[in-house]
Amino acid sequence: MSIITISRGSYSHGKEVAEALVDKLHYDCLSREIMVEASDQFKIPEKKLLRAMHDAPTAFEWFNHDQERFVHFFRSTFLSHMVQDNIVYHGLAGHFFLQNISHVLKVRIIADMEDRVKEETTREKCSAHDALKKLQLDDKERRKWSLHLYGKDTWDSRLYDIVLCVDSLTVDDAVELLAQTAQKKQFQATEASLAELKQRMLCANILAEVYQTSSSAKVRFVNDNSIELTDTDGPLKTDKIARKDFSSQMKELYHIEDVLYKEPLHPFKGHINTFYNVDVQ
Repeated sequence: MSIITISRGSYSHGKEVAEALVDKLHYDCLSREIMVEASDQFKIPEKKLLRAMHDAPTAFEWFNHDQERFVHFFRSTFLSHMVQDNIVYHGLAGHFFLQNISHVLKVRIIADMEDRVKEETTREKCSAHDALKKLQLDDKERRKWSLHLYGKDTWDSRLYDIVLCVDSLTVDDAVELLAQTAQKKQFQATEASLAELKQRMLCANILAEVYQTSSSAKVRFVNDNSIELTDTDGPLKTDKIARKDFSSQMKELYHIEDVLYKEPLHPFKGHINTFYNVDVQ
């Protein structure tokens, strides 16, 4: 049992590799389905969510946490699928969300730019000049996205277990190599790796719930059954009843025994009348 994530640029044959690998291993294949499900679950237009997962944030988005919130929503849906195991995922950000999970084989598929341009001109019916510009812009945005959110370059080979160039290697060659690698002992699920993935999913699900009312909060597990929230804002910072309701919701949904708040409650003082005690005749 294992998970394979395939990171690729546009028209790099990553989709073809993923689909052929699924046929060979009889795994489930996931890609855009995650985006559609997250969009439905969290009531966010798919275009907005796609942009949040692909483009570097604007100054305004960085300030108001919109992109960070959308990424957490996507991550929650993504990890909820990954705990099922025996999956090939080819899409955005999978390698970031599954770092340090031992039964995940993280793959980067690359291709020669000239070949990518030919693919795009054929499929999109555009000139080679326009295709090159689009591909370069797409690559640039993906790199900026990962650097902004994770401080890592998506082209950094250290993020992956294996990098394959579909050029001298064919799609069939890549599939054969990946199928053999995925069967190796180090990529088989263990009790420890499954437990780590489930806890990561649970934390992501809770954080997605928190982010619907608090845009800056962080969540950590104190132990297996208790969580601590820090840096809350909105009702979870100011409202005692909101904290109580949220704690009850988490206990019911995720069987959490205790929800702790690192910072004390800061009740909202309401409007301050600057003219109080001014004697107006």
